[in-house]
Amino acid sequence: MDRLGDIYPSLKVCTVTSSNSPIAKSLTFAATDAEAIPLHVIESDALDGWLETQPDRTAAWVRAAGFTGALGSTLLVPGADGNIALALAGYGNDEARRRGRFHLAACAGALPQGTYALKGLDPARATEEALGWLLGGYSFDRYASQRPANARLVAPEGVDAARLEIIAAGEALTRDLINTPAGDMGPTDLEAACGALAAEHGAAMEVIRGEALLTQNFPMIHAVGRAAADGPRLIDMTWGDTGPALTLVGKGVCFDTGGLNLKPGASMGLMKKDMGGAATVLGLAHMIMALGLRLRLRVLIPAVENAVSGNAFRPGDILTARNGKTVEINNTDAEGRLVLADALALGAEATPDLMVSMATLTGAARVAVGPDLAPYYADDSALVGALEEAAAQVADPVWRLPFHDPYEVMIEPGIADLDNAPKGGFAGSITAALFLRRFAGDAKYMHFDIYGWNPTAAPARPKGGVGMGARALLEALPRMLAL
Repeated sequence: MDRLGDIYPSLKVCTVTSSNSPIAKSLTFAATDAEAIPLHVIESDALDGWLETQPDRTAAWVRAAGFTGALGSTLLVPGADGNIALALAGYGNDEARRRGRFHLAACAGALPQGTYALKGLDPARATEEALGWLLGGYSFDRYASQRPANARLVAPEGVDAARLEIIAAGEALTRDLINTPAGDMGPTDLEAACGALAAEHGAAMEVIRGEALLTQNFPMIHAVGRAAADGPRLIDMTWGDTGPALTLVGKGVCFDTGGLNLKPGASMGLMKKDMGGAATVLGLAHMIMALGLRLRLRVLIPAVENAVSGNAFRPGDILTARNGKTVEINNTDAEGRLVLADALALGAEATPDLMVSMATLTGAARVAVGPDLAPYYADDSALVGALEEAAAQVADPVWRLPFHDPYEVMIEPGIADLDNAPKGGFAGSITAALFLRRFAGDAKYMHFDIYGWNPTAAPARPKGGVGMGARALLEALPRMLAL
């Protein structure tokens, strides 16, 4: 992708376009093939009934092989000519399946090269498993060649294949952005990726950089990013001219040293993923625009690197945010909420119908729910109901944490309106969310404190960057915004 800072080195605010698509991964279904190998999905307690419907030769082969329908197991069944006539995928039982998701993605990796057609799943399960199969084809191959799964899938009957391919492409974009190290994904590179996505969908984009952040009243974005060689910026993308207004705000800290409150080396190792909130909202934005949802989309990304130099912001400094609130800096490693605050304040000025922030914000959220759940905050019960139902439908688990009002006092230091890092260590994710809510104005607001990283490989989710909550939000938006 073009480095737009090189193209526009003297510009502080510019409109950006690019001919390069950031959607680099081809996660698509195979063309319909009459000779595709039937892949029968068999639950454990349904195996005997299925065998009774099969020719004696097939039933004898399956029994001799000891296939039981256990979750994740596979079996190839040869025809009379010795070629593969059909394949079986074990689907276990409800109890086994509750312990995971995208179960057939694991089977895809065990099958030989070929094109397969799912048999035996209802449309709802087929949709989940078909998406998992696509996502299982993802690999991050920017720096070294990878070996993707050889087995391809024909889109199952009754599944919206085009929609699933769009969702998979958005997720692949999120993963690519997170997986790319900061040397190749600094603020300039993140801006270039946004510009390419905007160009792909005919969206408009403005970027405010460097000292212009001060003149245009984004002081906290400037303060956090001013010490880095690759300077801070606010990226503002807009798309659509009809329907309700949705504003997505993503934390774009491309690398976080901790600033003057320097992280230990072990804690710095994964900080390339600290722009996971930005990566996730960009993946979601691709899904929204490619699907043509009838809404007015705005994406705000404060893109910075939290670095160390002589002009770095300091513990004890008091910053004044865009909305006039003062913030005492008690830890420069709590920088994400600072850059998000200025972006949220800008978004709130337009009072959108819904504003959502996504950020890899606190370790406290990981301690609370681990890496597989997307914790979120919301006050509106209708939003909560829509999201929870959607999350269950699309196998994108979320978990609600409370905007607990009695903890507001914990973020009020007395010397300033707000404290960016309350002492004591209690309720770290909640106090961060309460901090951000102070900048959301009158808009309906949801905040996601995501991890953005899969620490161990799982079906459809290789180790590395991963989107969290985006598919649930996409599914919930029609209810949330009455589309």
